[in-house]
Amino acid sequence: MPRTADHDQRRRQIAEAVCELIADRGFDAVTVARTAAAAGVSVGLVQHYFRTKDDMLLHAFDRVSSAIRARIDQRIQAGIEHRRPISRVLAEAMAEFLPLDERRRAEFRVAKAFAGRALDAPALTEIDAAGARAQLDDLAQAIHNGKECGEVAPDLDPRPAAVRLAAVTEGLALQVYRAPGELDGLAAAIIEEELSTIFTGECRQYAPGPADR
Repeated sequence: MPRTADHDQRRRQIAEAVCELIADRGFDAVTVARTAAAAGVSVGLVQHYFRTKDDMLLHAFDRVSSAIRARIDQRIQAGIEHRRPISRVLAEAMAEFLPLDERRRAEFRVAKAFAGRALDAPALTEIDAAGARAQLDDLAQAIHNGKECGEVAPDLDPRPAAVRLAAVTEGLALQVYRAPGELDGLAAAIIEEELSTIFTGECRQYAPGPADR
C-alpha cells in the first residue's frame, strides 16, 4: 500500500522554499516554477497546495510569524521560571523582531515582502492589520501586567505605550537591516531606554520578603 503523503510536511517544504527565495532574491523572484525547483517538487504539486503566488506568500508569512511567536513564548516561559522582571523579558521579546542574525534577516525580508504585497491585496491587508493589532495587544497586556506587579505606574495607559514600543521596534528593525552588524548594540540600548520610561518600578512579586533579608 502506498504511503499517504504528509500534507503538512509538503506545505512546510514549499513554504521554506518561498522564504529562501525571498531572502536570497526578493519577492519578485518567487514563481511557481522556481518554488518547485527550490523545494525539489513538481510544479503540479506546488499548484495543488497553493493556487496563487499570494497563497504561497501568506503561508510563508504564517510560518515566519509562528517561528517568532514560538521563540517569544520560550522567552516568556523562561522569564516566569527564573522570576525575571517583565521589562527584561519584553526587551528580549522585542529583539526577536530585529534582524540581528541571518535567520532573523530572512524572516524580516519575508515580513516586509508580505507587508508590501498587502498594500495592494485586500485579503492580505486584513491579515497584516490583524497581526499588527495582535502585536499591540500583546505589548499592552505586558504593560498592564507590569502595572499589576508594580513595574509600571498605575496611571499609565498601556495602549499608547504599546503603540510607541511597536513603532520603535519596527523602525529599529529597518535601520538594523540596512546596516547589518553596525547597530546591534545601539538597537538593544534604544529598546532598553524606551522600556525604562515605561517600566519605572520594581515587581512586588519578586521583592525579597523578610526571610530573604
